[in-house]
Amino acid sequence: MKKYDAAYFAVSCDEPEQNKKFAESMNADYPILSDPTCATAKAYGVLPPEKKTASRVTFYISKDGKILYVDNKVKTANHGADIAAKLKELGVSERKS
Repeated sequence: MKKYDAAYFAVSCDEPEQNKKFAESMNADYPILSDPTCATAKAYGVLPPEKKTASRVTFYISKDGKILYVDNKVKTANHGADIAAKLKELGVSERKS
């Protein structure tokens, strides 16, 4: 995934401190943004009614802001490989060394 010219991050409805602890426990190499009001999750349609936990969904967004693809069947065990394959399929260029 890192070989592609793409920015990536996670968004969670948890508070910033909780996201920080989670990121540290996972040695995450990407930022986890906090959306404690769930406003962004609601706007993207990934917050089930009556819940404060967003569904696991990956949005592939072009540099000009267009949503190119939405993966709403995220499998955490192989998600990094799935993302890399989708970036290739979408024609995202590789980073220049």
